[in-house]
Amino acid sequence: MRSSSVIKLVTGCYLVLFFVYLFLPLVFMSLVAFNSSTIPQVTPWEGFTLKWFGVLIDDKQMWDGLINSFIVAFFVVIISVPIGLAASLLLTRLQFKASNSFYAILVSPLLMPGIIIGISTFLFWDTAFQVSGGLLTTIMAQSTFISGYCMLLIMARAQRFNTTQEDAAFDLGATHKQVFFKITLPFLKPALISAAALAFMQSFENYNTTLFAIGFEQTLPIYIGSKLRSFISPAMNALAFIFILITITGAVVYEVMRRREAIKK
Repeated sequence: MRSSSVIKLVTGCYLVLFFVYLFLPLVFMSLVAFNSSTIPQVTPWEGFTLKWFGVLIDDKQMWDGLINSFIVAFFVVIISVPIGLAASLLLTRLQFKASNSFYAILVSPLLMPGIIIGISTFLFWDTAFQVSGGLLTTIMAQSTFISGYCMLLIMARAQRFNTTQEDAAFDLGATHKQVFFKITLPFLKPALISAAALAFMQSFENYNTTLFAIGFEQTLPIYIGSKLRSFISPAMNALAFIFILITITGAVVYEVMRRREAIKK
């Protein structure tokens, strides 16, 4: 057997093992959602059922947590993307002595443990403004580090921008507002969309920071965590199966739209 054949065989075996390792837990979790057993298990199989989806639909706490997650994620996007946009433009357009220090300040929350951010945000708002833990403190806590992700994403595209287009627009009599909305913002649009999507997903799935900042409220990850600590219900597998379907559907829709756009071009 030639060396190239050996390499292909080893690579193929590695890829198979990798994808089995990656997707087998998801398959197992999905099958549990349809097993009538009250204990999350695939074997022994006690019969096909959809009752766990009904249990999930009737769970008011789950719906409250889901709604809170959407509320928090929405406002985190509203806060983080403009901050990231402003910071990226400031760092890429202006040359000032404190630029490195300013960059370090904005990036530092990304390196800080989420527990520390959650506790410090809760204590600050409670001590300074007598605002107890809740959705507001959660939004503020998450925005402190998610805005850093947005800044890095937008900055990566802003650094590739050719400012001669803006200079030409100014020479033709355009105002700063017109240049920003007609030239700069359209160029940054893909990065802004990516930053908004990342901010939403980072907020929606966040657990560590949210746990210490939300007080007596709960988001969906906090709800799931509390359920897993008390009793692992197959209804949680039903919820996971729904999110897997949503993710696959979103990926398929995105790929179809991307290919259609590529054909048009």
